[in-house]
Amino acid sequence: MFVDEVEIRVEAGNGGDGCCAFRREKYVSMGGPYGGNGGHGSDIIFKVDEGLHTLLDLRYQKTIKGSKGENGRGKNQHGKGAAPLIVRVPLGTVVTDLDTGLIIADLSHKDQEEIVCKGGRGGRGNTAFKTQTNTAPDYSENGEEGEKKNLKVEVKMLADVGLVGLPSVGKSTIISCISASRPKIAAYHFTTLTPNLGVTKSSDGRSFVVADLPGLIEGAHQGDGLGDKFLKHIERTRVIAHVVDMAGSEGRDPYEDFLLINKELEEYNSKLIKKPMIVIANKMDLDGAKENLEEFKKKVSLEIFEVSAATNKGLQKVIDRLADILDTIPSNPLYDESQIESHVLYKFKKSDDFTITKEDDVWVIKGAEVERVFKMTKFSSEEAAYRFAKKLKRMGIDDKLKELGAKEGEQVKILDFYFDYKE
Repeated sequence: MFVDEVEIRVEAGNGGDGCCAFRREKYVSMGGPYGGNGGHGSDIIFKVDEGLHTLLDLRYQKTIKGSKGENGRGKNQHGKGAAPLIVRVPLGTVVTDLDTGLIIADLSHKDQEEIVCKGGRGGRGNTAFKTQTNTAPDYSENGEEGEKKNLKVEVKMLADVGLVGLPSVGKSTIISCISASRPKIAAYHFTTLTPNLGVTKSSDGRSFVVADLPGLIEGAHQGDGLGDKFLKHIERTRVIAHVVDMAGSEGRDPYEDFLLINKELEEYNSKLIKKPMIVIANKMDLDGAKENLEEFKKKVSLEIFEVSAATNKGLQKVIDRLADILDTIPSNPLYDESQIESHVLYKFKKSDDFTITKEDDVWVIKGAEVERVFKMTKFSSEEAAYRFAKKLKRMGIDDKLKELGAKEGEQVKILDFYFDYKE
C-alpha cells in the first residue's frame, strides 16, 4: 500500500531527576553534597532510509514516545542518557508542526537525519549547586519534560522530470517504454492510483528519474479526483513534461487540456508554473493528431515533441532533450534560504515571555519558561522554594504583579500550584 501522508504525535523522553545526597563516610569530615545529575531524555530523530518508499509503517503508529533518562544517584553518579529514538522515513520526507504550521525538517539527502522533537535535559543533583557561599545545598532538580508535538509527515518524491496530464493521455505507457517501471495500464480513467518512478537514460548514458503522476482533472488543486494528494509530488521536479492526447481521442481539445493542467498547477502552487516545461504530443499515430498539432503549435510557444507511446516512436528524442535541459538546471532545495532562515529552520530557544491574568481573584501566570522552571523544581525543602521565588523575581514576575495591583496575601497560580503573594 502506498501511503504518502500521515499525522502522528511525537513525545520526546523526559530528563532524569537529579539526586539530593550527602557524603557520610567515616574519616571524611564535612563530606558535603554527593548527588549526581539525571540523564538526558531521548530525542526523536527522523532519518532517511533509501529502502523505504512509503509511510505505511507510521500509518498505524499514532504516537511515538521516547524514553526517560536515568535518575541521578548518590556518590555523584550521573544517570545515563536515553538513546535517541530513530524513525526511518523515505527520501523526500517533509515534517511539519501541525500546531505552528512551520516546517521542522526537509529530508532530501541520503542518510540525512534531523531532530524533530528534543528530549528534556536531566535535572541537576545537589552537587551541581554547591558554591563558596552555599557549601551544602539540600535541593536538586526534576528532569526537564521532553517536547511534545503533533506532526504531519508527507513524502514529496524526488524526481527530475514529472509527467503531468489528464487521465488516459498515455503517461503510464510512456514511462513503461523509457524505463523499467511497470505501472498498471488499462483503457479507463485513473488506472494509475499511485505515483510511479522510473530511471531512464539518454543516448549518451546520462540518467535521470521520471515520475508518472496520477491523472489530474479540473478542481484537482481542491482535492477533486485524486487531486492535491499527488500534486505535491510535482513540487520537487526540476522539469514538467505535459503529456497531451493530441488526437483528442476522448473528444477533448488538446489546447484546452493543456490550459486546464497549467491552471491546476498554478492554483496549487504558483511556483510550479515557473518551472521549465516541454510538451509531449502523444498518440500521433491516430487520426486527426497532425491537424490538431498544427493548431496547437500556433497557440503554445513551448518545445513540442511528437511521439507515439503505443508504437514507441519519438521517445528517445524526448529523453535526450530532457537530459540536456536538466544539465542546465541546478538542483535547488524545495524551500529557499529566506524561507529557511525566517520561517522554516527549527531552533530550540528559551523564552522569558509570560502572561499574567486575574481569574476569580487568583493571579494566573502562564509562560513556557516559568512553567519549565516550576516543573523542574523539587519543593521538598524550603531552600528549593526560596530558589524558585528568586527565579521568578529575576524574570520580572514580582515587579509585574506589583504593577498590576497584586496585594499581600492574594493567591497566585502556576499550572495547578497555588501560593500566596508576598512583596
